[in-house]
Amino acid sequence: MSNQQAQAAEKIGELRTEIGEHNYRYHVLDAPVISDSRYDTLLRRLEALEREFPQLVTPDSPTQRVGGTPLDRFDTVGHHVPMLSLNNAFAQNEVYEFDRRSREATGHEALTYVAEPKLDGLAVSLLYERGRLVRAATRGDGRQGEDVTLNVRSIRSIPLQLRGLNWPVLLEVRGEVYMPLAGFKMLNQAQLARDEKPYVNPRNAAAGSLRQLDPRICADRPLEYFCYGVGLWEGDGEPGTQMDTLRALRNFGLRVNPLVHQADDISQCLDYYHRIQVQRDKLGYEIDGVVYKVNDREDQQVMGAVARAPRWALAHKFPAQEEITSVRAIEIQVGRTGALTPVARLEPVFVGGVTVANATLHNRLEIERLDVRVGDTVVVRRAGDVIPEVVSVVREKRRRGARRFRFPDQCPVCGSDVTADDGGVIERCRGGLYCLSQVKESIKHFVSRRALDIEGLGAKLVEQLVDSGRIATVADLFSLSHDELAALERMGDKSAENLLAALKTSRRTTLARFLFGLGIPQVGEATAQELAGFFGTLEALTGASVTQLEAVPDVGPVVASAIRHFFDQDHNREVIDALRAHGVVWSNTSSAKPASGAFAGKTVVITGTLTTMSRDQARAWLTQRGAKVTGSVSARTDFLVTGAEAGSKYDKAIALGISVLDEGQMQAMGESQDE
Repeated sequence: MSNQQAQAAEKIGELRTEIGEHNYRYHVLDAPVISDSRYDTLLRRLEALEREFPQLVTPDSPTQRVGGTPLDRFDTVGHHVPMLSLNNAFAQNEVYEFDRRSREATGHEALTYVAEPKLDGLAVSLLYERGRLVRAATRGDGRQGEDVTLNVRSIRSIPLQLRGLNWPVLLEVRGEVYMPLAGFKMLNQAQLARDEKPYVNPRNAAAGSLRQLDPRICADRPLEYFCYGVGLWEGDGEPGTQMDTLRALRNFGLRVNPLVHQADDISQCLDYYHRIQVQRDKLGYEIDGVVYKVNDREDQQVMGAVARAPRWALAHKFPAQEEITSVRAIEIQVGRTGALTPVARLEPVFVGGVTVANATLHNRLEIERLDVRVGDTVVVRRAGDVIPEVVSVVREKRRRGARRFRFPDQCPVCGSDVTADDGGVIERCRGGLYCLSQVKESIKHFVSRRALDIEGLGAKLVEQLVDSGRIATVADLFSLSHDELAALERMGDKSAENLLAALKTSRRTTLARFLFGLGIPQVGEATAQELAGFFGTLEALTGASVTQLEAVPDVGPVVASAIRHFFDQDHNREVIDALRAHGVVWSNTSSAKPASGAFAGKTVVITGTLTTMSRDQARAWLTQRGAKVTGSVSARTDFLVTGAEAGSKYDKAIALGISVLDEGQMQAMGESQDE
């Protein structure tokens, strides 16, 4: 390196450090010490030097926030640790019940919580390797999301390089991308000036901006980011509490909401809720409630998660927004399991940030309780992403002669008898595969993104194919020809080709997706994953008894009976056989968890960099041998498997007296178990 280049490199380093510090003061501390014009001058100096010495440009430079050509699509990436949703509470007694369950699970008489505003934005994870931002992804389905790195790099409140030197080797930050109200107003003014459609609300604007394929468009949008936790911390200094985690993230240069508060008990959480509710309209950004999290991270690990939500956190939603409208009609929808759901067709009304034209009436008992009738004036409620519902009827405005709604005794689609389930709440059509509505809904479910993900096979096309008699089961999809697809309404040669290609691609799937796609009653995504991981093969699962099924985590007697009943039905087995005959395949990645062995029933944590396998491969390898692999060391951990740069988890395991294994010892124990 020449003397001139060395001097330039030194000056570039100084400018980047100075600009980074000013970004931190402006975006994180909200306490700038220089003017905007002075900041712009520093940035222009850096740009000029990097133009003169392009070999010195690095991805984490402040000048590199926007770059790259527009994308054709977003790639899908997997999360190191699933990004779970939150359970919701609307009533105070639900919050007290959350506290009771949390204390009972952890064995504490009282718990400390961290409370924070619940932003109405888009959940995004940021992955930092040795302090440098390398990837950003949306939540997606919790296990996989969309790679939005180029767009996230343009958000100035997100550091490309973490501050300081003590950050972990690998850090996955969880947070929310949102659009401030002032920015939302300016964006819509610009949309209208260009004769373009304005966004309905800031959340839609934030999501639409972050999913622009051209990062230069996203860079022009007024997006911000608040982080609220970590998904992965690999290295020294891992904090022991939620509050300390947020302090560490703030020191790294990441924005943490200044309204975050530590509460000594659940009553203080409720006090916080009421304070934030009063401040809500003055915050400058939209929130729809507050979030409570158990503060101690070891307690979080002990409590774990259920289905798609952690047990140690709760979203306490604000009262729903309500509006008044009228009922045009009441219709019955038949779902894929035969459940009859009454739906009110409404005079469209704007409520909760969207225009609502339909609202659920839930079931026969709810219609009778409300005594809702066609023509009634009703109160409609929508809270967050909850399906709109009719809350009450304004009886004073009921027209004379309005007739009570009579719930049908026969299915409105196929005419089969309708019977109530054991609890007498849900009415179901007994037509089964004879009911076109159930066939349609089961096929729509099978082709959906979280099941076999057959792109181009939308709801209307499914209905066309069923109505024409061309398909009656999901297996019939794989016998469709180009000519018959091209002849359908709104199709054509190119669309037919694309759909056939998508059908061909979907034939290779995973056992978990296949099980979820079958629409087995009581089996959602999380249960499908557990079943696939536990039994490993479809043959093992279909041959399992109710008792064996109940051995699967989170599968109780009701779910086990529903699974057993599903596989005992001849027509279900025939559809599965037909799908496999059409080439639908998956890899049998694991076998049934062993009842004995070194790792059977043990809790294992992996830390550091392994040499012979990736972390994901090691996790699968251990799970195959009956282990439960978790992310944090606690008193309940049985083994810690260590690789290079093991960090604080090693120190904690030693302090707790936990058995520590290197990679070779782990494999030797597993091999002796396999013999």
